[in-house]
Amino acid sequence: MALLYFSGRPGVRILIQAVTGLGLWGGLGCAAWGMDLQQAYEAAAVNDATIRASRAGAAASRERLPQARAQLRPTVSLNAGRNYNDLTSEGRNLLGQPSRSESQYYSGNQTLAVRQPLYRPYLTAQLRQAQAQVQDANANLERDEQGLVVRVGEAYFEALLAHDQLALVLGQKETYATQLEAARKGFAAGSGTRTDVDEALARLDMTIAQELEARQNVEFTSHRIAAMTGQPDATLAKLVVEKFSPVEPVPSSVDAWIAEAEESSPELRSLRAQLEVARQEIEKARSGHLPTLDAVAQWARTNSDNVTSVNSRYDNKTIGLQLSVPLYAGGYVSSTVRQAVATQERTQEMLEAARRDLGVRVHREFRGMTEGVLRIKALQQAVYSAEQAVLSNRKSFQAGSRTMLDVLNAEQQKTVVLRDLAQARYLYLVSRLRLQSLAGADRQAIVAQVNHWLQP
Repeated sequence: MALLYFSGRPGVRILIQAVTGLGLWGGLGCAAWGMDLQQAYEAAAVNDATIRASRAGAAASRERLPQARAQLRPTVSLNAGRNYNDLTSEGRNLLGQPSRSESQYYSGNQTLAVRQPLYRPYLTAQLRQAQAQVQDANANLERDEQGLVVRVGEAYFEALLAHDQLALVLGQKETYATQLEAARKGFAAGSGTRTDVDEALARLDMTIAQELEARQNVEFTSHRIAAMTGQPDATLAKLVVEKFSPVEPVPSSVDAWIAEAEESSPELRSLRAQLEVARQEIEKARSGHLPTLDAVAQWARTNSDNVTSVNSRYDNKTIGLQLSVPLYAGGYVSSTVRQAVATQERTQEMLEAARRDLGVRVHREFRGMTEGVLRIKALQQAVYSAEQAVLSNRKSFQAGSRTMLDVLNAEQQKTVVLRDLAQARYLYLVSRLRLQSLAGADRQAIVAQVNHWLQP
């Protein structure tokens, strides 16, 4: 999980433990912690631009269905016209002499036409295709909403980690400053060496550089969570490690999780809907070889004011069936059928690839949870051992059996272990969110379970 790593100087990577017992938060000048994961998710569900775009896209796709239904219903059209006519007639009269006549008059027409499709395989396939497209849109929206849980969780824990990093860097800075002062006093008194001073100063300089980077990370992660939630001034609730009790996934079989994910995955439902869209596209293409049948009815009226028929009017009423039979289209229809079949095959393979990839992702997050529990327990013991090593080296240094370098190395080792423990905790939480999201668990329930370990 790349978001949980922060790089410093070459060869130095610092990750910080979110531990309330560090006692360093009060000195950061930070506001009180407040917004928990539940509140962050609810805010993101309203303000996140990506999820709003997804909802708008789904709403647009749903309109395909009433559009397809409309094409199977009757269509009614009314046409009316009023024309000015300027008629010039040239010819010969009975005496054989040229004659010319001109007349100007008005004429008009009104037509009311009704058409009801009776047999149109293309429109029937288009309706079924629209139904599948709506299912696809709904599945994509659900996928994005499930993904929002993970995105908010990742951003939230990244922000927590950035603050934790800053807290521990400041704690290290204070420790190294104290050790530097002690080394300088020892060197002045003749009980220490110049090397002790240089080593302590080098470690202090390193923490100063890391502090600058840590503060940048705090600012960056704060902006990221603010962009998602729309709350730039919000503070976050911290992870209460005393309450934090990671457990292995239930059920304990990865195959059960994979089966659940395959059944409920919105991504797979989307691809299954796309497969149905492809099938109906084949039917639409094949309909190019089939006849169509419509029922038609029409009423028409024409009127004219010319010199031979002043105020004349004609009404015409027709009703009947209209059959259209395609005979030859130059191979176009056959080509579209082959194209649609190829698209269906492609969609089928995409569905299979997505199913396999889903299994891989579920397995990865399942292992992330199971191994995370063991790793956290092991690292908790390692933290205790590292703290004891620091105390032992300090006492030995005071007794003259250890050097300042030994003390600094012990402090650094403690930091490494704290780093690994923090990483393990946050990786476990993110793996938990991902696994439950992949399995289609209720979004509110997913957030609530993790939110239980947070406290303002």
